[in-house]
Amino acid sequence: MDIFNTLNNYIDIILDSLGVYGPILGCVLICFESILPFLPLSAFITLNFLAFGNVLGFIISWVFTIIGCMLSFTLFRKKIKKWFDKKRKQKKKLDKIMKSLEKINFSQLVIILAIPFTPAFLVNIAAGLTKMSYKRYLFALIIGKIFLVYFWGYIGVSLIESFKNPIIFIRVGILLLIAYIISKIINHKFKLD
Repeated sequence: MDIFNTLNNYIDIILDSLGVYGPILGCVLICFESILPFLPLSAFITLNFLAFGNVLGFIISWVFTIIGCMLSFTLFRKKIKKWFDKKRKQKKKLDKIMKSLEKINFSQLVIILAIPFTPAFLVNIAAGLTKMSYKRYLFALIIGKIFLVYFWGYIGVSLIESFKNPIIFIRVGILLLIAYIISKIINHKFKLD
């Protein structure tokens, strides 16, 4: 139990030491995560929830996740789509995949964006390379990311609290397992991998 208390105290020290730069760092890291997929979005959302509370931490994480996704979408739309469209016309299999992505309806897109284990970076790229409108993608992000940010905030904060109460750790593990299974089913159904 001492190791858990030490870890919890260490997290508190890190959050206190960030001070005014905490919100700026949280915002920047969340935006970069949408462009650089190896960064851990769940950790950044958890730190925002711990540093700023559930409401402000949620708002910061939600807004900047949307901004980051739109930056990634726009980057691929403006810089790579023309080149990609030439390659797409040359390869029938690639064209078929892109046409099936363009047929995804709004509700399906929202669900894909809401699932925590969906590779958001790949969704941003695929959406940016299709004919999907900015407005449609933005509204799908606004709705879908509510659930994703809440999920990671709840899981992360609960995980930290589980260091004090191990029963929470079991609940978090079950939620993660359920979310993972759902995401695998949807990934398989829509052939996102």
